[in-house]
Amino acid sequence: MSEQVLRGGNTMERSRTRTIVQVAMLGAVAGVLMNFEFPLPFLAPSFYQMDFSEIPVLIGSFAMGPLAGVLVELIKILVHLVTRGTMTAGVGDVANFLMGCAYVIPAGLLYRYHHVKTRKHAVAGMAAGTVLTTILACFANAFVLLPAYGKAFGMPVQAFVEMGTAVHSSVNSLLGFVALIIVPFNLVKYTIVSVIVFFVYKRIRVVLRGD
Repeated sequence: MSEQVLRGGNTMERSRTRTIVQVAMLGAVAGVLMNFEFPLPFLAPSFYQMDFSEIPVLIGSFAMGPLAGVLVELIKILVHLVTRGTMTAGVGDVANFLMGCAYVIPAGLLYRYHHVKTRKHAVAGMAAGTVLTTILACFANAFVLLPAYGKAFGMPVQAFVEMGTAVHSSVNSLLGFVALIIVPFNLVKYTIVSVIVFFVYKRIRVVLRGD
């Protein structure tokens, strides 16, 4: 009996160690990917950057659960800050963390906690995460992030609206900026990430052995 308990304890310890290593590995990969961000000038002003760092984060959330996804997201931000620093007075990094969590937590919950995990559950989770993140981005940008950016760099919010007008001529107010810049940018960004994860996750899951 004691031998079985000991064997079970060793198995749990190995599983815990493997999870910690995988979280750290995915976080490091995500942090590196975050360094390769680029603008989408046809969608948003250049201070909104597209990157693929949420791919490893979402994979971690699918494979090990949403809490692991949040930890991968946190490590990603820390790795990015150490390797590249911040050009947004920390505002962009906090925003990236919050948006990433809003994306991977519902996705991980809807996929991970089904007895039989299917692609339908994965798609539903990613769709829910994309919609939730887009809604959060609208409110956060309008009431927190853009004012914080403005305060950090000595710019009025109207200056950001004018940047949006340069991208989309119909943008003439903060509401227009949110509707015509924030919404399309986030829908495009997280849809692209979702499509990539949809096609690569099953192969990577075999390596992670999360399910």
